[in-house]
Amino acid sequence: MKIRLDTRPAVLFSAMFVVAMIVLMPMRLVLSLVGLGDAGLSARAVSGPVWFARLTEAHVGDLDLGDIRARLSPWQLLLGRVRLDLASIGAISPGPGNPAPLKGAISTSRHSFGIDGMTASVPSGAVFAPLPITRIDLDDVSVRFDNGDCAAAEGRIKAQLSGAVAGIPLTQGMSGAVRCLGGALLVPLVSQAGTETVTLRISGNGRYRATLAIQSPDPSVAQKLSLVGFQQSGAGYALSVEGQF
Repeated sequence: MKIRLDTRPAVLFSAMFVVAMIVLMPMRLVLSLVGLGDAGLSARAVSGPVWFARLTEAHVGDLDLGDIRARLSPWQLLLGRVRLDLASIGAISPGPGNPAPLKGAISTSRHSFGIDGMTASVPSGAVFAPLPITRIDLDDVSVRFDNGDCAAAEGRIKAQLSGAVAGIPLTQGMSGAVRCLGGALLVPLVSQAGTETVTLRISGNGRYRATLAIQSPDPSVAQKLSLVGFQQSGAGYALSVEGQF
């Protein structure tokens, strides 16, 4: 039995040409077209097609993501969204003392932007200086901004701190669940002792405000905190920094 195709050769050729162009399109061109660079995503080099690309020395703002694989999801294109599935290259297996390899996705559409199921351990460098935050650990974090406002958020984040402030050691981590509040992403982090907190607010344009608050009944500690820029706030002292990812 023969099957006759009624599609005209010109139409069929055009459709095949469009599919081929999408399949072979370089990832660097897609990143530029969908505006992920404006959202803070950058890399020293981008190589490969949209289905199997490599981002060398990738960053979100000043946060170092390392070398990652990126793959465009074809199913999300049918819904009018661009979704890039990301994974670390050559990452150390997760375990005690080892950072979690990056795994998750970045998605964007005409009116929204966000991350989906993101797990990663990201060194923060001097992003939050003078706050002594050295690393941010994400555990299955999903966040979506619609028209610049935080519309949905779930997952947990842990911040690793180092050193001491006014004689108070801050080597323990702080953790908390993300949520939306007043159009911004709120990340409230609390230490195991409950006497130190970091509150991070992130707006849809990448602006953030991070506040480190410390409670101590020791008057001498309160005096030392004041000398390094902390301001009295409620039952403790707080220091805030603002910046842009």
